[in-house]
Amino acid sequence: MDYSKIPSPAYVLEEDKLLRNLSLLKHVQEEAGVHIICALKGFSFHAVFPTVKKYLHGATASSLHEAKLVYEKMHVKAHTYCPVYVPKEFDEIQQISSHITFNSLSQYELYKDKMIPEVSYGIRVNPGYSEIETDLYNPASPDSRLGIPGDLLGDELPAGVEGIHFHALCENTSYTLERVLESFIKLYHPLILQAKWINMGGGHLITRKDYEPEHLIKILKAFKAKYPNIEEIILEPGSAVGWQTGVLISTVLDIVPNGKYPTAMLDVSFTCHMPDCLEMPYKPAILNTVESSKFEYNLGGMSCLAGDFMGTWCFQQELKIGDRIIFDDMIHYTMVKTTTFNGINLPDIGVLSKDGNYELLQSFGYEDYKKRLS
Repeated sequence: MDYSKIPSPAYVLEEDKLLRNLSLLKHVQEEAGVHIICALKGFSFHAVFPTVKKYLHGATASSLHEAKLVYEKMHVKAHTYCPVYVPKEFDEIQQISSHITFNSLSQYELYKDKMIPEVSYGIRVNPGYSEIETDLYNPASPDSRLGIPGDLLGDELPAGVEGIHFHALCENTSYTLERVLESFIKLYHPLILQAKWINMGGGHLITRKDYEPEHLIKILKAFKAKYPNIEEIILEPGSAVGWQTGVLISTVLDIVPNGKYPTAMLDVSFTCHMPDCLEMPYKPAILNTVESSKFEYNLGGMSCLAGDFMGTWCFQQELKIGDRIIFDDMIHYTMVKTTTFNGINLPDIGVLSKDGNYELLQSFGYEDYKKRLS
């Protein structure tokens, strides 16, 4: 793909890659007899929500604004889970949600008298097992504030509660889910027998090349056979929808020779535009790099944060001002986390159609930065 014709900086979603992911997710959904929904916390590219809706069963939200975006752009009611609900927002959330999950028994007690027949309510539990190594992304640690620990629940679901929600994965495989389910069943078997639906959360990286979708289908079918009372099983991946579906295009603005390796200064920022790289942390893939060469560089972001850099990458030839640097796999967990720290402008957002045509969807400027401040 010739990215040189697309203005920099820009997030570019490639339609054919999105359709590939959605087709696989739809296959799992149909074969396993489950509902796969899109988690907006990882993928909120609402320009393609009409396409996502053709393949998946809806979307999940973790705030009023996410729920409104689902309702307005996908034209379905959201599956809503908030770690804590804002009292003045709860009535509006109920009007645009099909499912609502409470994070704690105290939240349930606070809102139980406001529950309405049009919504199916659930509680989130801690499944007691996780294989996530980065604490920042582990929702099922023993001290997690997310979900109700097993020892705080009895053997009966609270009145009016029909569902159980757990989340313990982060870019994990179906084999990890299998082990999580063993712990979940051990802790909550009596409650599962009373439930109408189970939400198995996100983190199912179904569209990664080494994932085994057929194994996932197998364990989901086995769970359904064990609990015939469960009418609906829900999976809510975000990364799996946007996985490997596009890039962040950037340009070299300067070459700083300081230190062991020179640093190519870019028109993007790790802290503003790729925060997961620093939070996880992980080193993103860059197109047209090689394993080793004499042309080795750090890459620096354009903010004045000292830590706004990563390194090193090897290039086939010497980098020069004006060269393009293409960060791969930059659609999920990127735009949803961007900031205008330091007054750094946000990249454009565009779509490359399966026919090869580029459409600019959104650009930003000073007014967007100013409106976030006062």
